[in-house]
Amino acid sequence: MSVCPFDHPVLGGLLGDEEVNGYFSAEAEVKAMLAFEAALASAEAKVGLIPDEAATAIVDAISTFEPDIDRLRIAVSVDGVVVPELVRQLRAAVGGKMASHIHFGATSQDVIDTGLMLRLKPVLAVVEQRLAVFLNALGNLAKRDGEKTLMAATRMQPAILIHAGDRIESWRGPAERNLERLRAWMMDGLALQFGGAAGTLDKLGDKANAVCAALASELGLTDRPQWHSQRDRIAELASVLSLISGSLGKFGQDVALMALSGNEIELAAGGGSSAMPHKQNPVSAEVLVTLARFNATQLAGMHGALVHEQERSGAAWTLEWMILPQMIVATAAGTRLATELVANIRRLGHEG
Repeated sequence: MSVCPFDHPVLGGLLGDEEVNGYFSAEAEVKAMLAFEAALASAEAKVGLIPDEAATAIVDAISTFEPDIDRLRIAVSVDGVVVPELVRQLRAAVGGKMASHIHFGATSQDVIDTGLMLRLKPVLAVVEQRLAVFLNALGNLAKRDGEKTLMAATRMQPAILIHAGDRIESWRGPAERNLERLRAWMMDGLALQFGGAAGTLDKLGDKANAVCAALASELGLTDRPQWHSQRDRIAELASVLSLISGSLGKFGQDVALMALSGNEIELAAGGGSSAMPHKQNPVSAEVLVTLARFNATQLAGMHGALVHEQERSGAAWTLEWMILPQMIVATAAGTRLATELVANIRRLGHEG
């Protein structure tokens, strides 16, 4: 057992997702924050807030900058956020008069929240693509086995004969709607966070809107009003993640129950037992159920983090850092396992 099973060197093979895990490393987070600082300097130079040569010096320094992670770790225990020390190190790397133009008008939350958005962009694209593959695989399964028969079960008891396609539809419908929900969030939710000290961008004066537009364009994010203490966008993403993993958990639960009876489904592979070599355990199906239940429990925490007091919260914001990355990895792992599991269904239902 470990504090985080998703990136555990052993348990990660069951619960983690190598393609997604890396986006939540310290290195990836710092890289995204530095991308914000470079883009901010470029955007502010475009509208004449800082000299062009300052933006050039900042961007050049960031391209080769290697932060001292140990110093960041020590400083965050005092500051509560990593950005003050990161900016101190970056200013030292730039040096001279140009250093004063780094981070102009921004606050730590701008850097961290926008850095999160930059990492969510490729991560959610992975989840989107896998969900689309899962839906396509279900469509192929329906074409192959949809007319075969299954015994329906209501309240865990045999009911009447149905077509395999009826059960496949109970998996397909939620997955399709969740894909639409995810795409809608990606269109609107991947938003720039830029509000300055208290959300008013007071240091930027009448050029605030121009800087926001230029910064969003530089980073490839949607330009939205600051949302420092308005966390409904993040909570909405958590809800979509829980819906995705929940619907995949229903798929996994159904497959595990059909595997229990032994005659309604044939799977290409299963997990072994140390005590009973004849067994093929439906491990992927079971893990889908686990991940669904995990995200369902984490969702309450993300909704609790909606209570961001006044213009910025330390407590609620930190809670998001603890919960959201694990929800994302759990969802990504679920989409990977679901696509593998549906591909391993050799037969669903009976002829006639």
